[in-house]
Amino acid sequence: MRRRVKDFIEISDYTSLDQLIGTLTAIRDNLPPDAEPELRLRGDDVFGRRLSITYFRELSEEEAECEARYSAATLPEDNAAIDGLREQLDEVDYEQPKRRIRRVA
Repeated sequence: MRRRVKDFIEISDYTSLDQLIGTLTAIRDNLPPDAEPELRLRGDDVFGRRLSITYFRELSEEEAECEARYSAATLPEDNAAIDGLREQLDEVDYEQPKRRIRRVA
């Protein structure tokens, strides 16, 4: 199964309308067909507003290689060892300390 990640493109609010339309058209034309793009206005008056475009894309080769390396690190025998330790810890009796009530005079 191939994994997809959500990526972001932000456009600042200091641009002309024609430039904004050209940028949005170029972004739309270069997105993959199954990207599921969304456009949102983010920010506030203090830090400024930005148009934020989110879309899904396939992992790059480098990202997929890193993902494979870390997903291979969680092998079933590792999970079995962790489950064994968890069972041992569940058997340990633990008595919670009594709570002291502090009175304010």
